[in-house]
Order: sequence, then C-alpha cells, then structure tokens
Amino acid sequence: MDYQTILLNIEDDVAVLTLNRPDVMNALNSQMRAEILHALRVAQENARVLVMTGAGRAFCSGQDLGDAGNASQLDLERTLRDEYEPMLRRINDSPIPTIAAVNGPAAGAGANLALAADVVIASESASFLQAFTRIGLIPDAGGTYWLPRQVGFARAMGTALFAEPVSARQAADWGMIWEAVPADEFDAHWKARAAKLGAGPTLAYGKVKEALRASYNNELEEQLELEAKLQGECGKSRDFKEGVIAFLEKRPARYEGR
Repeated sequence: MDYQTILLNIEDDVAVLTLNRPDVMNALNSQMRAEILHALRVAQENARVLVMTGAGRAFCSGQDLGDAGNASQLDLERTLRDEYEPMLRRINDSPIPTIAAVNGPAAGAGANLALAADVVIASESASFLQAFTRIGLIPDAGGTYWLPRQVGFARAMGTALFAEPVSARQAADWGMIWEAVPADEFDAHWKARAAKLGAGPTLAYGKVKEALRASYNNELEEQLELEAKLQGECGKSRDFKEGVIAFLEKRPARYEGR
C-alpha cells in the first residue's frame, strides 16, 4: 500500500508506525484507519516489536469530525464496528509487543488508540483526554474497556464524565501508562525500550500477553492451568535454550524470537 496518512519504517526488527497528519494533530480519518490496519499486518509479519507514535506536536487528536464532510453525517456505529474494531483487535491480539510512544496530546479515540498498546511511554509534555462528553458522546475505541482496568472504576468514571486532561505524569502515577519521560529524553528512551523488546524472546512476550489478559476472566485454577500450558510451550523454544546457555556462560542472550 502507498501510505498517504502514516509512515512505516522497519529496521533491526523494530517497526515504527508514525501517524502522519500533523496539520490536524494526526486526527483519525477513514483512510488513516485503513492504512494503520494494513501497516499493523506488515509490521507483525516482519518485525519483533511495533511502536506507534505521532508526527509533529501531537500523538493523535482522535476522530476527524470532518471526515464525512459534516459531523452529523458520520455513522458512528458503523465506523466503530467496521473501522476501529479491526484496528484495535489487531493491536490487542498482536503476536509481537506493542509500544505507544506518546509524543504529545492524545485525545478521544487517539488516547484510546494509545491505551490499546501493551506499553505506553509518554513524554512529560503529553496528556490524555477522554474528550467525548464535550460533544455529547461516550468514550469509544476501547476506552470503556481499558480505563477501568488500568486506573480503577472511580478514576475511569471521573475521567470520562469530566473530560479533563490527565497529564502524562499523573497517568503514570495512576497506572494508566507505563512511564512518563522528560521531553528531552523521550525519543532516545522509547527507541532504547523498543530495541530491547526487538531483541528479546518474542515467543515468550506473546505468551505473557496471552496469560495476563486471560487472568481477568479466569479463576485461579484455570489460570494455573494456562500458565503450565504456556510455560510448556516456551520451554520447548529455541529462545529458552539460548537463554539458559547464555545464563550459564554469563553472557547476553542472542534471541531469535523463536
């Protein structure tokens, strides 16, 4: 696909997907969602870690309300079912780790696009805004799913009802994101984090994601059974053998992601 609204760069097993509509703070239109979905497939087939970030001063300002020419003409239910849901599922179900490197404001669906990633690293200049009630809507793009799990019911409710921005530092303190990083260190920091995951045991990372997500619905007995199954699969991997040998030889492991 010849991308018009995003950039995709894959190097050293790290795929960087950049939302690239800086003139509208990387607002999500129909074309961008289709391009993101395509790029996610390419990245997951050709890299061992995926990073999503934004061009310019924002990460993503959310749904482009001018996408249909007139906001009142937007079929929001169809848009969510047909365009957002496949994109969000592809991120959630990704076999490789996903990082949202939030370089600036993330609002509405843009905030929840970031929260769909496995790890969110934000510049301290960034913020997260559930802007929906400002225009008479509810949080979507997975917001009603991610927020209560990440910050608890009370904070999720207040964040959704009051539609006030949450700073990156506050988001980190709440557990909404993994970490907030000083702006002048941000680029180098997320790149180092991505490189670490890109060189890591990719199969094990996928099993970590599967186990942790299943824990929301499992009783202890079911979770212990799942752990044993997944650990058995990891124990047969080349990465496990390499990890043990490297440990015994007191050297860094050279993982292949298999």
